[in-house]
Amino acid sequence: MKKNKHINYTCVHAGELKDTVYNGATAPIYTSTTYDYRGPGTNLYPRYFNTPNQVALAQKMAALEHTEASLIFGSGMAAISAVFMAFLKSGDHIIMQRAIYGGTSHFAAAEFDRVGITYTMLESINEDTLAEAIQENTKMLYIETPSNPLLEITDIEKVSAFAKANSLITAIDNTFASPINQNPADYGIDLIIHSATKYLGGHSDICAGTVSGSQEHMDQLWKTAKNYGGSLSDVTVHLLERSIKTLGLRVKQQSKTAKKIARFLDKHPDLKTVNYPGLKSHPGHKIAKKQMHAYGGMMSFELKAHINHHEFLEELQVIKPALSLAGVESTILSPSLTSHSLMTPQERAEQGINDRLLRLSVGIEEFNILVDDIEQALEKSRKRK
Repeated sequence: MKKNKHINYTCVHAGELKDTVYNGATAPIYTSTTYDYRGPGTNLYPRYFNTPNQVALAQKMAALEHTEASLIFGSGMAAISAVFMAFLKSGDHIIMQRAIYGGTSHFAAAEFDRVGITYTMLESINEDTLAEAIQENTKMLYIETPSNPLLEITDIEKVSAFAKANSLITAIDNTFASPINQNPADYGIDLIIHSATKYLGGHSDICAGTVSGSQEHMDQLWKTAKNYGGSLSDVTVHLLERSIKTLGLRVKQQSKTAKKIARFLDKHPDLKTVNYPGLKSHPGHKIAKKQMHAYGGMMSFELKAHINHHEFLEELQVIKPALSLAGVESTILSPSLTSHSLMTPQERAEQGINDRLLRLSVGIEEFNILVDDIEQALEKSRKRK
């Protein structure tokens, strides 16, 4: 597995848009939506994904994901839906991992049938299940690893090998890992998707998405994406480019702290289960160790029945009960009420998501601060009994 030894340099300098007028240290922001069609700006338009700031950020993402090209979108779902609609058509079939982001599952349920696309959701992804699920009209294989919210691990190398042997396009949601901890293109995955709202933005103030892949695949994606209008404003592109400069520093710290917290929680008497691929007890630990540089800042856990999880959330003083994830501040939520609320209770149960499951996004705060906050919240919840 190829690991970028100069990842912080890449985060800062790849795709750098230089200020050629005043030689400023940061990139200029080109907010114009109108360019002279006769000169260098021929056919430049925000919806075409080709304004200066968009192009520069796309180059940075391609460098981070070890691909030829990238496109920048207005949200993670804009990126995901564009991938589906660009590479699938009526009559096609797609194999999908069941343990994926709830919005993606909802998109499949709400949109695929309407446009004549069929899909198969697999509980586990391996050679046997894939061989059983593939059909003559199967065109794409879609996975997410680590998965949201149970942190399930899928073997990227085996998925890629199966797909190539059967002429399938592969797509992965790489949001939980980030380009710092996992580079699926190194294993042959075609399309790497991020909700840039999460680790890439990193400060809980940006909504965006990205897709990275070969130039050929990005050209095909562009033909559909420009029709759906899911591009990102250049002001937000600039903010995202600024945020990515510290991506390596943030994610490395979050991963380090999360691993220590997971070990602490795994031994805690008030917890029933802890889902974190960095734990040796995790069923996907060996695969994660093979394909990830580190195990990330995300985990989920289930409290034992004697702890009221609603009261536990109320007692937290530092960790914020909040939507989304991967900001510099630690946050926690109930997937059944947020990220996977669009799914039916039965669909959540099939994925192993119950109402007592909590998902923790570890920020950049010190380990002892976060552990103390969790401990005091558990203690107060116990005393309420």
